[in-house]
Amino acid sequence: MSYYTKAKFFTSAPDIRHLKDDTGIEVAFAGRSNAGKSSALNTLTRQKNLARTSKTPGRTQLINIFELEEDRRLVDLPGYGFAQVPIAMKKKWQQSLGEYLQKRKSLKGIVVLMDIRHPFKDLDQDLIHWAVDSDIPVLALLTKADKLKSGKRKAQLLMAREAALAFMGDVTVHTFSSLNRHGLPELEGVLNHWLQLDRDKGDVDDDTSVVDA
Repeated sequence: MSYYTKAKFFTSAPDIRHLKDDTGIEVAFAGRSNAGKSSALNTLTRQKNLARTSKTPGRTQLINIFELEEDRRLVDLPGYGFAQVPIAMKKKWQQSLGEYLQKRKSLKGIVVLMDIRHPFKDLDQDLIHWAVDSDIPVLALLTKADKLKSGKRKAQLLMAREAALAFMGDVTVHTFSSLNRHGLPELEGVLNHWLQLDRDKGDVDDDTSVVDA
């Protein structure tokens, strides 16, 4: 059984002032509002409804914390960049997102989710540049990989990995699909390292064998 099945909802907060004490290790999930962030979290944790999914992108308006253990957490950050969200609401979300990224000391890695068909849009690049400047590692996760045939998927992955070199930082790129769990072992491997689970070998158990291609 995967370590991540133990994830439990802990709290939601409009900003960092309402979050748990800034201790331990947190890994954040961020992305455009239609990037499949909630679906990825549900797939990772093998729980259908841990993170709420919606047919209307932009519903994640709060910082949502999921606790793995007392000192290890996953964080679902507000989605960004969805055009139909009112400007005032969008600014509020971006402010809470920015505060978290700039001030949260327990943040040890950011998973930036992007539709594999439309990677590295402006807001995605802005977020990755900030992380690199702050010495925070990034996993650029190309979601909805099932939408492309194998050859096109591999081509997109290679192109994205080449583009990631321009950030001049710790930026890893993998493909992922919530539909068929493609890329799940690679996602877990990165998270295990950031959460320091590779130091506690008994905590890590991979129950999938899908390769990243």
